[in-house]
Amino acid sequence: MAVRFEYLESRAVHEAISLLSRYGCAAKLIAGGTDLLNEIRSKQIAPEYIIDIGAIPGIDSLTYDDHGTLSIGALATLRTLEISPQLKAHHAVISRAAAQIGSIAIRNVGTIGGNLCHASPAADTAPGLLALRAKVKIAGPAGERTVALDDFFAGPGRTVLAHDEMLVEIEVPAMPPHTKAVYLKHAIRGAADLAIVGVAVMASLDDGCCRNVKIALGAVAPTPMRARGAESILEGKMLNDALIENAARAASEECRPITDVRASADYRRQMVKVLTQWAIKRVFAENKQVSNEATAETTTVS
Repeated sequence: MAVRFEYLESRAVHEAISLLSRYGCAAKLIAGGTDLLNEIRSKQIAPEYIIDIGAIPGIDSLTYDDHGTLSIGALATLRTLEISPQLKAHHAVISRAAAQIGSIAIRNVGTIGGNLCHASPAADTAPGLLALRAKVKIAGPAGERTVALDDFFAGPGRTVLAHDEMLVEIEVPAMPPHTKAVYLKHAIRGAADLAIVGVAVMASLDDGCCRNVKIALGAVAPTPMRARGAESILEGKMLNDALIENAARAASEECRPITDVRASADYRRQMVKVLTQWAIKRVFAENKQVSNEATAETTTVS
């Protein structure tokens, strides 16, 4: 039986908000459609109205201000994030995460806004953005509001968006000096599959002392989550192998995985521990490399 819905096209944010307000929960937004169309085909949802926002100008950009704050329009494609020289230079973890989503064909049409609003616990862009302390800008009938990404996800497939609101922008603070971030994904077939476990770590290394530590996990709780207990173990401490192992163990104890067709809960907990250890070590290895290069450059100039 054919799927039937009324197709509507919006050319401005206020038009999309107006249509959402008029049709309520019977309407769904579409941009890239990589998640929505699959849900419709599999009869998970049956919207009466599809509102295409893909042609709205001005919300697909990727820009930096004078303070290094990054603004990503909700319609920016995953491929744009993957190949952006600016992101690779200043917020490389976002590029790395985007590169691990599906195929190039999917990344060419899939958007950052769609990846977040689909609210999959395994969303690859979410852990890195959580670690970076990102905020999201939401437009609705009353105007715009800003929400920390920590508070954006309400459960599997659910966000704090009201039926007449839409995500328009993601704001990411500038990286603190001498800070690196990585995202590691474990999946059966790599980027082609959903993450079994995803781990993002951001941290600075100041004379061997851990600063600005953020650890975020994906696919191991009802929503992407911060491992705050694990962060506190590292923050302000001198880095060593025992400390890294303790932090990784804490992350595995904080997560709340389920058993499904992709992995058991116990396996996910073990992989959280392994990937968190790897991610912490990689972050600080990159920090040391940059520090050594800076020292060598200073020595050469002197």
